[in-house]
Amino acid sequence: MKISLIAAVAENNVIGKDNEMVWRLPDDFKRFKALTSNHFILMGRKSFESLDGLLPNRTHVVITRNKNYSMPEGHFVFHSLEEGLAFCESKNVDHLYVIGGGEIYKEALPHAHQMQLTEVNASPEGDAFFPEFDKSNWKTSFSEHHPADERHEYSFTYVDYERI
Repeated sequence: MKISLIAAVAENNVIGKDNEMVWRLPDDFKRFKALTSNHFILMGRKSFESLDGLLPNRTHVVITRNKNYSMPEGHFVFHSLEEGLAFCESKNVDHLYVIGGGEIYKEALPHAHQMQLTEVNASPEGDAFFPEFDKSNWKTSFSEHHPADERHEYSFTYVDYERI
């Protein structure tokens, strides 16, 4: 099973504040949808609750310490990252996307084969962070810059990293 971390990350590693994103980048949302559609997505409970509901065409795997948490049929709850990963492995998931938040990214980073990051040229205040990682363990397999424009407050670069 290939495990990819997918995130929009500021220069100061901020990914969110008050359980919300700190920017609006429509092209990044489009890329996220294109990459994750028809795949399993794994996230923490707070990340799930920050969504407007289930994301279409994706199977949700939510990690929470809350033993009474439940999901609609066809979506799953686990109480540790290891349980969630083992379940996905048992279901022969070919590509699992980890979509947040900060603690889940930190726990999942050692398991990741790939990171598909949107590196945002901004340093906003925030309370959720993408973990630091040693770039010498990763090679860039794709990079594409997008300037700021009337729809995108900040410039950003899509960068795909593959573990060496």
